[in-house]
Parts: sequence; structure tokens; C-alpha cells
Amino acid sequence: MRSVIIQVAGLGHELVTQHADLFEKLPHAFHPITPSFPAVTCSAQATFRTGLPCEQHGMVANGVFFREPATVEFWNQSARLIHGERLWKEAQKNGQSVGLMFWQQSLGEDVSLLLSPAPIHKHHGGMIQDCYSKPTQLYPRLCERLGRKFNLMNYWGPLASKKSSDWICDATCAVLDDENLRTDILLTYLPHLDYILQKRGPNPDKTLRKHVSKTVSLLSRIIDSAKCQGYEVLIWGDYAITEARKVVFPNRILKNAGLFLERRVDGRSYPDLYASRAIAVADHQVAHVYVRNSRDIAETRKVLEQTEGVENVLARPDGAHPNYGDLCLVAEEHAWFAYPWWDTDGRVKPPDFATHVDIHNKIGFDPCELFWGRLFPPGVSLDCSTVKGTHGRANHPTAYMSTVPLISDPICIEDLARILMRQSTVE
Repeated sequence: MRSVIIQVAGLGHELVTQHADLFEKLPHAFHPITPSFPAVTCSAQATFRTGLPCEQHGMVANGVFFREPATVEFWNQSARLIHGERLWKEAQKNGQSVGLMFWQQSLGEDVSLLLSPAPIHKHHGGMIQDCYSKPTQLYPRLCERLGRKFNLMNYWGPLASKKSSDWICDATCAVLDDENLRTDILLTYLPHLDYILQKRGPNPDKTLRKHVSKTVSLLSRIIDSAKCQGYEVLIWGDYAITEARKVVFPNRILKNAGLFLERRVDGRSYPDLYASRAIAVADHQVAHVYVRNSRDIAETRKVLEQTEGVENVLARPDGAHPNYGDLCLVAEEHAWFAYPWWDTDGRVKPPDFATHVDIHNKIGFDPCELFWGRLFPPGVSLDCSTVKGTHGRANHPTAYMSTVPLISDPICIEDLARILMRQSTVE
């Protein structure tokens, strides 16, 4: 059986319920399912692909602190970062082909078709927009057919918009419609709903309804294309976005305790990841804390347990992947973790990358990149109060829909992945 799997960013079950009249336009009902922990994009997609929790597959957040080189890297696209057998492995053994479009950590994946943003960052600043594709002519071929290239500015940053999902939807349908491109199993991704939910929050209003309606329209298009070619469809959300009311700065807490150290260079503050005794890699409502020496774990834990906005300080699970922190912070409901460590008293400037869309150099995920901070010269906001939606905790159900009955009802994303591994949708 051939199948299309669509992951929709921010598709929480409560959102589906609030806009039930819109989702009723789709052929089957959505059901609640518990997200994986942490409920963030890279972790969720890795769990779906392997059926394993993050402490086993190693994609513990959207970014990871690599202990040996003492570097933090967010959004690294190498498939080798995800450990574990893929849910489509048996299908491939049975001769089925697999395609991945716009999934994270997909470069180098053993699939027949692959498409992912892969810009070239120029030495003196700026970038050349491009997508990595397999086969190599896939992206040029899709650009010609669609009449436009994929604009990375619509995918993230202040200009992020529904245009990103529009292009991916068009490209997905183009692949399904082309007998020389289509694969037996195709996984694709619609990102844009996440942007409006982080910027405005999850409370229903006319603007949110417009974006939900757009999402339903895109899903309908892909379902129609899939049906015409004899595909079944599974749709799932990676997390539910909840209201953001309080921001917590764990690295400032660690710095005030003498555990996090900074460097002063040309009047700006930069993290000293080599000498710091503890750093927090912040990612929405979860932060992995890496402690250089085990003797400092107890002190670090005590400091963070006393921090307002921190609900839990979790110990590292036994046998966890090296990427997992020595401690893991979980924010209180409606609180979220921001990465900045520098003080705001004006005595030192933030690092130069703070006011730019720079998803690789920051030591945490920065939702402020969705907002303009200045227009001339252009830069992103430093005001964390602008963020109205967040996610990461696993206590709010996300949603899934399948055009084929599943052999059992999944409780969580791990369950869903394991069921698909056994079921004919991936055989």
C-alpha cells in the first residue's frame, strides 16, 4: 500500500476542536495523541522516524551541545544525528521506495527522493538560497514546473509566512503527479501554522482562523492528489502550542551563580563554552543543561530548582544518549526558556548575532527571530515579551488522522510510529 505522511507543525488537538467546522471538510476525523518529549520539531520527527524516545535516538531538542568540541549547534541537517532503525526499513526491504520532503535531519538519509533547504552561507555575509535534492535535478525540475524557487525567507524569520507551505504543497503534489518522481512512501511537512501561533498565541481570532483554513485547504489539495494516484494519507501534528506568558533566562541564573562564563570582545558579550561549568541549551519549554564536571551537578540543580518558572529539573536517564543533558529543565505551564545570558543594564552589548536570523550560532532556539527589531539596518527583535505562543511540554495532546484504520489506537507518537512499522501503510 502506498502512503503519504504529512506532518503539520503546531497541529494540536485543541486547535482542531476549536475549528472543528473547518477540519470536517477533510475525509476523516482527527484524534488526540500524546506528543513525544520534548515536544519540539526535531525530536518529534526523529521519534516518528524511529519509534524511540529522544534519550535513545539522540535528537534531544532542535539543538545539541556537543561535549568534546564544546559547541552548540541548532538545526544541523545530518541524518546521522538520529540513531535507530527507520520506520520504513522493512518497506524498503520489500522493494518500496521512500521520499522525504522538508523533514529535519534528512541530508544523507537512505531514501530515493529527498528535498531540503540547504543554503550556502557566504564568507563575507549573506547567503545563496538553494535546496539539496536527490536526485540532483529534482529541485530545478520542481522550480521549473512551479514557476518559482523556494524562498527561505518565508520558511523562518520575520517574513515567515504561508508562502512556505504553499510551495511545499505545490511541490508535494507535483511529485505525486509525476510517475518518474513519485515514491511508494512520501513524507512531507507543512510549517506555516507554527509561525502565527508563536507570534499571536493559540487564542482563537479571525487571523488564526484564516491560517487554519489555509492549512485545511493545503491538506485537501495533497489528499486529492494522493487519492488520484492511489495513496492513503496519514496526517499528524508534532506538538500543541500554548499561550506564552512568562519568559525564563536559565543562563542568566547560571551566570549569576558563577556557573556560566562569558567573554567580552569589542564591548560585546559572547559565551565561553570551554570554561563554563554549566550551560543551558534553551529550546521553547525545555532546556538541556550540560555540566562540565559531575561534582557540579548538585550545585547546578539546586540553583535551577529555585528559579521561578522552572517546574521540574529532571535527572539524566540511565543509559541516555550522550547528547542528553546532565539535567533537563521543564518550564511551568505558560512559561518558556530564552537563551540570552547577557545583562540588559547597558554595560555590555549582546553578541552581534543576537539581532540577526542566525539559527546556528545562538545557544538556544530564538523565537524572537520571527519579529523585526529594527528596519535600518534590518535586525530581529530582542524583546522576548513579543512571543505569545510556545511548546515543548508533553501535557497537551496533538492530533492525527489516517485514511486507513490502524491496527490499534496509538497513545503517543512512539506508538504511532511502531504501529506504522507493523502495518501495511509502510509495507
